[in-house]
Amino acid sequence: MRIESKTIVAVANKPRYVDVSNPSLSVQCPNCGLRTQRFLDHCRNCGYKLWPSSELASAAFKAWRDADPSRAETTRYDLDVPEDTAGPEVDYAARAHQLGIHIFPSSNYPFTICVGALFLGLAAVPVPGPVRIAFLVIGLLIFLIGLVGWVLVEDVRMFPTDGSSASGEAHH
Repeated sequence: MRIESKTIVAVANKPRYVDVSNPSLSVQCPNCGLRTQRFLDHCRNCGYKLWPSSELASAAFKAWRDADPSRAETTRYDLDVPEDTAGPEVDYAARAHQLGIHIFPSSNYPFTICVGALFLGLAAVPVPGPVRIAFLVIGLLIFLIGLVGWVLVEDVRMFPTDGSSASGEAHH
């Protein structure tokens, strides 16, 4: 003899929905009266069950968040919608130039000078034969390339000669 079991599901009389026009992420708990997160299934203060399940609370939150693009950065755990605190973007180099402040540009030549100094330091170590002379030549070559590049190439690019000055002074 076989007995079949049927699953009985309760039918809701009212449609379930979330008020997406309400911008608040917090509610007053019906049990303790304190402010708690609106889309968590339990009150974080007293543990009162606010939603029938976590899945339903999550679905309601997603519907609420998708209703307004300004809510895109919110999470279920927030009490308030986060404000955009990024502020305006500032071009600091242009602002410094406007104020007459000199900012050095980024350069790789100091690193080149340090690599040359490393080889010069290795040339000072007493090792036999032509190794010291090879370190000395390599170190001097790299050091001079860095020094010439930093002083002559970038300095000329940063401070071009200006022939418009009547008194002959160079203004930097």
